[in-house]
Amino acid sequence: MALSKPIMNLVASYLQNLYLNPIKTKAITSCVVGSAASIVSQVVAGDCVRLDPVLAFGLYGLLFGGTIPHYFYNIAERLFPEDVVAFPLAKKLLFERLVFAPFMQAFSLYTLARFEGKNHSAAVKQLYALYSTVLEANWKWLTLFQVINLAFVPPMLRVLFMNLVGFGWAMFLATKRRQRQQKEERKE
Repeated sequence: MALSKPIMNLVASYLQNLYLNPIKTKAITSCVVGSAASIVSQVVAGDCVRLDPVLAFGLYGLLFGGTIPHYFYNIAERLFPEDVVAFPLAKKLLFERLVFAPFMQAFSLYTLARFEGKNHSAAVKQLYALYSTVLEANWKWLTLFQVINLAFVPPMLRVLFMNLVGFGWAMFLATKRRQRQQKEERKE
C-alpha cells in the first residue's frame, strides 16, 4: 500500500497536466516514450547505446509524436461524431488506417532519418527501402490496438494509449532502420 499513494499522485498529476496542457503533456510523454524505446531496442539488440537515434526518437516525439496524433484524433471525432454518423468506429478506423497511418509512417521514417543527421537524399532512400515493410507491419500489428483505442479509450487518453503501444512500435522501427543501416555498411 505504501507504493500506491505515490503512484496515484503521479497519475493524478499527469491527468491534471493532460487536462490543463494537453499538447505539451502529450509531446513530452511521446518524447520520453520514444527515447526509452530507442534505448531499449539498442540494448536488446546487444548494441552500445548510441545517442543519435535516442535523440532522433526523442525529438520526433517532442515535436510530432504527441502533437500530430492529438490533432488527428480531434479531427476524427469531429468528422465522425458518435451520435450523428452511422458506424462511427468503422469510419474512424478506416480513416486512421487508410489516410493517417500511411502519411505518418512516411513522415516518421523521413523525419527520423533527418534528425539523425542524414541528408535529404539518404533519408528518401531509407524511406523507399523501408516504407512498404513498415506500413504493412503497421496495418498488420497495430490495427487491433487502434480498434481498442477508438472503441474503449477516452479521447483525452488516446495519444497516451498509442504512445504506450508505440513503445513496442518504436522498437520495431529502430530495429528495421538499424538492420537497413547495417546492410548498407556491409555493402560499402
